[in-house]
Amino acid sequence: MSTNLFTPGSVGDLMLSNRVVMAPMTRCRATSDHVPTDIMVKYYADRAQAGLLITEGVAPSPNGAGYARTPGLWNAEQVKAWKPVTAAVHQAGGQIVAQIMHTGRVSHVLNMPEGAEVLSASATQCPGEMYTDAEGMKAYPIARAMTEAEIEAAIAEIVTAAENAMAAGFDGVELHGANGYLINQFFEPSTNQRTDAWGGDVEGRGRFVLEVARRTADAIGCGRVGIRLSPFGAASGMVAWETTSDDYVWLAGKLGELTLAYLHVVDHSAMGAPPVPTATKEAMRDAFGGAVILAGGYDRDSANADLSLGLAHFIGFGRPFIANPDLVQRLRDGVTLNAPDFGTFYTPGEKGYNDYPTLG
Repeated sequence: MSTNLFTPGSVGDLMLSNRVVMAPMTRCRATSDHVPTDIMVKYYADRAQAGLLITEGVAPSPNGAGYARTPGLWNAEQVKAWKPVTAAVHQAGGQIVAQIMHTGRVSHVLNMPEGAEVLSASATQCPGEMYTDAEGMKAYPIARAMTEAEIEAAIAEIVTAAENAMAAGFDGVELHGANGYLINQFFEPSTNQRTDAWGGDVEGRGRFVLEVARRTADAIGCGRVGIRLSPFGAASGMVAWETTSDDYVWLAGKLGELTLAYLHVVDHSAMGAPPVPTATKEAMRDAFGGAVILAGGYDRDSANADLSLGLAHFIGFGRPFIANPDLVQRLRDGVTLNAPDFGTFYTPGEKGYNDYPTLG
């Protein structure tokens, strides 16, 4: 029998009831101090039909909290506030992992706790502007290149955030190595201009992501750790380079040696980025050797097609989950989807968050 969206499966230590994954999506509903809020309990619990829920990006430290009102996992108050979320998801029969996201240069001090700094692999500047609650749109600052000690500290902070996630009741974590954030900034040549052991060739540029993955797996168990990558992604000023495919296949192989729970590959071509070649996806899948989630512009038919072909083992859905808490049921029944309200993606409050209609 061929695999489809509604076939059970496993990722690492987790047995999933279906192959529908809620992809991580920034929603900006935490407090200005990066503490999860009560309305997030309903938001995640309502979507627990998914085989796996991946949270929005969660900051591991003040330096990693680049956006306004995104949640964190670096202090006791945040851990306590996440516990009702995970409990509600489990009560509804779901499983949930926290996506650990250090924003690096994709940040502004107006969005960060007092004393935090915008740091990156090298002293580069993300193109464009970022929204701040205090002063509206602001140009991205030039990031300061991290010292060796700051690199080690950032790795330790990510590991601690993963441990905090487990204390908060999460079933695991996803390391955000995609979309132009800190892990991605270390791996891509345009943002990593270092000449020390953390830069240069693919092994030097890959050192940060592999150290983060290895130490996180050592801390909470490799079967509880996934990672998201975005080869050929154009988010936050990322650009492809001559050996993009070869480098990402190499990285997938090295991550596979760590026997992580899953590899999550996102293709942003539906949003205007260059497509990830099918050959690259196949080579990354084979090199990784474990469960692979593919995300990017899928509908039911295209998802089932790629599952049937074995290109992926699970399919991530992003924006459809914003407007359709009962997306799994709608996909199963072939029911028309609600359209998302783009104007409320990142605004505070219930509107455009917990007010989309469900079937029945």
